[in-house]
Amino acid sequence: MTTTQEAVPGGGPKRSATRRRRPLTFDRVSFMVVFLGLPLVVFVVFVVSPFVQALYYSLTDWSGFSAGQNFVGFDNYVRLFHDDIFLKAVRNNIELAIVVPIVTIVLALTLATLVTIGGSGTGTVRGLRNSGFYRIVSFFPYVIPAIVIGLIWAQVFTPGSGILDAVLSKIGLHQFENYAWLGDARTAMPASMFVMIWGFVGFYMVLFIAAIRGIDPEVFEAARIDGAGRFRTAISITVPLIRDNVQTAYIYLGIAALDAFVYMQALNPGGGPQNSTLVMPQQLFTTAFTKGQFGYSTAMGVVLAAVTMLFALLVFVVNALTGGRERKVRR
Repeated sequence: MTTTQEAVPGGGPKRSATRRRRPLTFDRVSFMVVFLGLPLVVFVVFVVSPFVQALYYSLTDWSGFSAGQNFVGFDNYVRLFHDDIFLKAVRNNIELAIVVPIVTIVLALTLATLVTIGGSGTGTVRGLRNSGFYRIVSFFPYVIPAIVIGLIWAQVFTPGSGILDAVLSKIGLHQFENYAWLGDARTAMPASMFVMIWGFVGFYMVLFIAAIRGIDPEVFEAARIDGAGRFRTAISITVPLIRDNVQTAYIYLGIAALDAFVYMQALNPGGGPQNSTLVMPQQLFTTAFTKGQFGYSTAMGVVLAAVTMLFALLVFVVNALTGGRERKVRR
């Protein structure tokens, strides 16, 4: 770094710094090629290129099984927004993206708070006794593949022979003796949401436990001395301090809910009664591999990608508008 001085009228010399350009040595060039150039090439080849290719296919009438494809412009997109079945799938996905993340995060935060700071009200702030056991049990569903979870719960919901109907009948609720939970438009979506939440909540509980463990214990001690109860501590201290973790969890859960293909395909392969559980990936899969309309299904995929990115952007904007950005403390 070299410094030069310039005269300023009516005052002392003004300092201006000019940065000397460092020479390109072999070490610098090799570092940029390996750690910048190579990842960029991989990203362009395996991420950007397929997306651009998908955009092109969405503008054609390609069947997926023929060499020829005709350019049809935005006809596929115009057709999409007049497709009642696809629009129903979009609404179902939006419903999942709202309900599943909110319920999962609330449950995971509640359980994480109980495990970390929900212990004795006297002495050092600590969680419940044997909290490690609760973490292991709650995390167990997450290690099971989603398709297995879906198939297991599909059997649980089976009318007549399913465990759920049998248990409800045993406790006196005989109206559920042969109830088709996944075959009724009123209960198919709530039952599917329950399965997804059951599969997700353990992982995010462990995630929030790790975040809460990173908070200085003296903060909780000070809150207890000031007379704050557990609920007040959780709302006013714990949640604001792990806000970034909650935001990340909401984005990941929203993306999982916007996909939801594995869960819905295992629970209701046909989209459920009156398409009540049909999601965009299911309709995309059917359109491409059953109807042989790859151009049209690729347009669905592009819309799904746009909705996913819009969802993530919306979460960031809402977080920023509600005070999520770090503010500098005035000295």
